[in-house]
Amino acid sequence: MTFSLNRRHFLQATATGVAVMGMGLRPSMAAPYQRAFTWISPRGSLEVAGDFPYWVAKKMGYFGDLNIDIQPGPSDGTATVKFVDVGQADMGFPSPGVFSFGLQAGMKLKSVFHMCPRDSFSFAFRKGEGPKDIKEMAGKTILLGSAAWQPIVEPMLAAQGVDISSVKYLEAGWPTWGTALAAGEGDAALAWEGLRAEWTAKGLPFEYWLGVQKSPLPGNTFSVRAADLDDADKKAFLEQYLRGWAMGLEFSEHNPRAAVDAVFEQFPTLAANMGPELGVTSVLQEANVFRGDWDKRQGWGWHDMQSWQTFFDLSASTSKEKKDPLQAADVCTNDLVPAINDFDFAKVKADALAAPVSDALAGVDVDAIRASLFAQAI
Repeated sequence: MTFSLNRRHFLQATATGVAVMGMGLRPSMAAPYQRAFTWISPRGSLEVAGDFPYWVAKKMGYFGDLNIDIQPGPSDGTATVKFVDVGQADMGFPSPGVFSFGLQAGMKLKSVFHMCPRDSFSFAFRKGEGPKDIKEMAGKTILLGSAAWQPIVEPMLAAQGVDISSVKYLEAGWPTWGTALAAGEGDAALAWEGLRAEWTAKGLPFEYWLGVQKSPLPGNTFSVRAADLDDADKKAFLEQYLRGWAMGLEFSEHNPRAAVDAVFEQFPTLAANMGPELGVTSVLQEANVFRGDWDKRQGWGWHDMQSWQTFFDLSASTSKEKKDPLQAADVCTNDLVPAINDFDFAKVKADALAAPVSDALAGVDVDAIRASLFAQAI
């Protein structure tokens, strides 16, 4: 079915997921949070390579003695903000579109760690069908895994001058929207870095218009309840927690094969399905997004407010609910960034270089993969 997402659809789509997620949380009395601090994924599964900084940090002890949990959440695409807002999780990883939509729906959230300074999203096409000019997407049908992904797509297209009023959407389901494209449905499918390698592993060799190369917009971010930043103990907890993620990111820059090892140790089935080369490929695709234009950033997690404002302005211009654009300075903060990056970078690099990897991963040519990272681009 085709659809158009609105606020009512957004709230209805998430309402049933809260109870399911709540049952999966483990109680804890750790201060300042009254249970294990819970990060929720937008992907509907944890068996992906993209969360590698977390698994590295956990393996290396970079989170210290924090009582933490990580959950996949439902795959409707909105749980990653909805559950944080209602207190069933503590930190989400929304796309800018879902983050913006949640704020416009009245959720009191704030972005505290910009994980993806480059736009990780892309459009997948069956081989030979990718357009020479993305403006040719006018009138086409885009497959999505969730209706909630529409606010991701529209600002991307608008930024490229596409007439979004002519674009159609088909909710093809999670995790089947990629196979639906391969089977001949629709004209394109929303994808992202890291997923490209996973789809290749599943025998879906698409070609891609890559946002990481061509989009001026930001990617996914870590968001929390805004009120948590007003609590000194919670803010200190967040700084320590996010420092662990930053150390995991820094470690992985120096030894991506060890980062893959950390993921594969958690998920043997993923290891069997992807294999060493595609595992490293997935991590390198994501790492390129996570690092961004490093020379212009002020550390891991830093927000480029101009990039965010560009997104919010485009989001407001494409929304059917006419509202003033959100202001980046009001909903994104760099206040935690100095404390997050207050760690021994040289020690983390030494940790990475000393980390052993499996024989299979040791044989992967990282430089060759980096050189062909965008071979599927149109």
